[in-house]
Amino acid sequence: MKTPPIKRSKALIQVSRDHHHGLLLCWKIRTGFSKGIAVERIKRYTDWFFETHLVPHFNMEEKYIFPILGNKNDMVQKALSEHDQLIRLFTDAQEIENSLNTIEVALEHHIRFEERVLFKEIQKVATEKQLKTISELHNNVKFHDNIDDEFWK
Repeated sequence: MKTPPIKRSKALIQVSRDHHHGLLLCWKIRTGFSKGIAVERIKRYTDWFFETHLVPHFNMEEKYIFPILGNKNDMVQKALSEHDQLIRLFTDAQEIENSLNTIEVALEHHIRFEERVLFKEIQKVATEKQLKTISELHNNVKFHDNIDDEFWK
């Protein structure tokens, strides 16, 4: 049984593309581990991804997207809690291998929740003005990958 594609508001398409790159990060971590790549190499890439893409993405969601439902909303509270957990995992310098394994699972779960549940609800209540703001703020953001060490290939 095939799941029908999610109809995403045009204003949120770029945010969904960010999520796609997050899912690719999960795949890269999995692939790195399956190939026996040194944890330090994977960590260098995830550190870059976190600082370059994930922190700005979280900030944009928290400032412009989540408030559409209100920060007291249960789904928003869940997303905020998951952001906090992911930040702790990405910045953990002690249990790196464990953190990377957990990131791979937690980030994918988080993205699926936002795409399948949270954004669906946000689209139902967002005003045209709110959607326009998101679109204007995030429209010209292009993903540039770090290919200095393509350990996943």
